[in-house]
Amino acid sequence: MTTTLLTGIAELVTNDPSTGDGSPLGVLHDAAVVVDGAHVAWIGPAAEAPPADRRRDLGGRAVIPGFVDSHAHLVFAGDRAAEFAARMEGVPYDGGGIATTVAATRAADEDDLRTLLRARIAEMRAQGTTTVEIKSGYGLTVADEERALRLAREVTCETTFLGAHVVPPGADRDAYVRLVTGEMLAACAPHARWIDVFCEPAGGHAFDGDEAREVLAAGRAAGLGLRVHGNQLSAGPGVALAVEMGAASVDHCTHLTGGDVDALAGGGTVATLLPGVEFSTRSPYPDARRLLDAGVTVALATDCNPGSCFTSSMPLVVALAVREMRMTPAEALWAATAGGARALRRDDVGVLAPGRRADLTVLDAPGHVHLAYRPGVPIARALDWTAGH
Repeated sequence: MTTTLLTGIAELVTNDPSTGDGSPLGVLHDAAVVVDGAHVAWIGPAAEAPPADRRRDLGGRAVIPGFVDSHAHLVFAGDRAAEFAARMEGVPYDGGGIATTVAATRAADEDDLRTLLRARIAEMRAQGTTTVEIKSGYGLTVADEERALRLAREVTCETTFLGAHVVPPGADRDAYVRLVTGEMLAACAPHARWIDVFCEPAGGHAFDGDEAREVLAAGRAAGLGLRVHGNQLSAGPGVALAVEMGAASVDHCTHLTGGDVDALAGGGTVATLLPGVEFSTRSPYPDARRLLDAGVTVALATDCNPGSCFTSSMPLVVALAVREMRMTPAEALWAATAGGARALRRDDVGVLAPGRRADLTVLDAPGHVHLAYRPGVPIARALDWTAGH
């Protein structure tokens, strides 16, 4: 297999504390990397680099692990620009607009959905994302949920069954929960790694704690890992339920009680924060500082979707986390890479070390701080030999 030596790296972020400066980011300056196929073979000072079949000079740029976007909804048709405009005029977000996307997605041709999905993946890679989780949830019928997951599996192994996104308009709640935990789950589980539920009693469209528990228990019995949308619109049972059931991640965490923070600090569930949602809905931002100071593992993700946050930009998420949630640039970068990997329970991505995947993102900048320092500027891109997964 052909090896490639990357030189001209002004700053290399590895997320390996045993490397470089010993910080959580494991920073090396004037560094080099040897890639063998899809994996890292060697990392160290450029002056000590071993020979390789090919050599590539990155011209004094920074290199970081590829962003791990652990929460995205990419299989959909249509948009909700009118809903966004209404929010900017003061209409509150309650999740009800999901029905609009469901109707457009159901009506879309499969090839059109595939084309839209692949364009969104390309857009993410152009901004440095190399691993992405994709949820269903805009079909809400057996056939449409199965189709969404089948398409998502074409571009990522991190697929999540979210039939329990909202209760479809006009549907009986109990009957729909039975459908999600029965026939729909049976059809979707072969294409999914995870199951998720929007546990949000305050919204009126999603699921309460008892319904969410039933959904998660059924998914676990079917062999799926657990994820939870929780505590987005108000304090509620989502976080406590996620920790109790051993979910890999509970996402949003906008409204937390002291008990929620303590539970997250004492459990193995990652708190995945989605500040693009708060930016797009004019809602209060999660208190990342409170979580970090309590010892909670925090991840950052886009929640890319057509309603509450139509951005695919992890660099924007990093900048928002630093500016609006009081994270340091180092904390935000770690959360957007290694934190996302932990939220997906992956140990092959999010960290650059020998044997790990060579998912590298290059910054047109000398250091990682520029991700927050230059918000909105397209300085990050995934290196072109890595494959979307």
